[in-house]
Amino acid sequence: MSLLPSPGTHVIEETDQQLEPPYHLVLLDDDEHTYAYVIRMCAEIFGYGPEKGYAIACMVDSQGRAVLMTGSHDEVRAKQELVHAYGPDPLMPQSRGSMSAVIEPAYQGTGS
Repeated sequence: MSLLPSPGTHVIEETDQQLEPPYHLVLLDDDEHTYAYVIRMCAEIFGYGPEKGYAIACMVDSQGRAVLMTGSHDEVRAKQELVHAYGPDPLMPQSRGSMSAVIEPAYQGTGS
């Protein structure tokens, strides 16, 4: 007796290709930028509407940090550079530069 595939059998090809894990771009709070700055920055860099920009400003103010976006490391890194190059807040004389944002893995294991 021979073990031949029957009609309709499909061969599944396995690949070594794995998807890149996602990363978060996290905005960090400071005392040198206004809500208006965060809202404007979110609109210009990320294309977010005023409501989403305001929600991010509220989150960063109350929690000390807020996720700006999630994407591939390259996408997140490119946006991080834009955040860091955005410049000081013209509404606050003590603002000396851009806000800070860090890149973090989107999925952090709980560890065993």
